[in-house]
Amino acid sequence: MFSVSGHVAKPANFEVSMGMPFKELLELAGGMRDGAKLKAVIPGGSSTPVLTAEVAMGMTMDYDGIDKVGSMLGAGSVIVMDESTCMVEALTRLAHFYYDESCGQCTPCREGTGWLYRVLKRIMDGKGKADDINLLLGVQEKIQGNTICALGDAAAMPVESFIRCFREEFEYYIEHGKSMVKG
Repeated sequence: MFSVSGHVAKPANFEVSMGMPFKELLELAGGMRDGAKLKAVIPGGSSTPVLTAEVAMGMTMDYDGIDKVGSMLGAGSVIVMDESTCMVEALTRLAHFYYDESCGQCTPCREGTGWLYRVLKRIMDGKGKADDINLLLGVQEKIQGNTICALGDAAAMPVESFIRCFREEFEYYIEHGKSMVKG
């Protein structure tokens, strides 16, 4: 069972066999909305690493297939993003969600999710600093594997993959104070 959402023509839940190529799952969801170009896919829900379009189009929807391309199947909640998506904004929204959801019991999650969100918000506000990307990666490393529950890991994993896959968008936002996608 895959729940496909985002910039697809027909978001829905699909009961299909494991191992189906992502390309076919995207076709079941009606393809990209308004004929837009695929930019990125989060294959297993917001806590799993994001993939570029090129990588996603070659993967199969099963544990091994998604693991081979550097992400996870997770809950099977497939989030599809088109070329109009600002990846800095998308990550900021995810970071805010995890910051809001942290119970505050353990320090790495309580402080780390706050730092992730505040640094990303600073970038979005046009006040990003040259070292913010390294700061985000450093905070992410301190959170991952060091929390009581899995929420900290869930908050940290997208940060590394968004920056690895779309670093130029983060650098542009910091340098110009605005999105390279939305102008």
